[in-house]
Amino acid sequence: MKANINIEFYGKTISAKDLEDEAKLVWKEEGKKIKDMRELDLYYKPEEGNCYYVVNGTEKGSFHVEAK
Repeated sequence: MKANINIEFYGKTISAKDLEDEAKLVWKEEGKKIKDMRELDLYYKPEEGNCYYVVNGTEKGSFHVEAK
């Protein structure tokens, strides 16, 4: 079974898949390999439009993404 998770906030929507894809893109842009991502934790703050992430329990970062 595949679950589709969407976050709605003040009439805007973003999917968990969109956040995951963007985190992977940021990771790759930093010169890292997707295969090295064993675990990805995402924390989306819609009021800020920021998504914070932790990769493999240690590497942290964030990126801006607007819901549509």
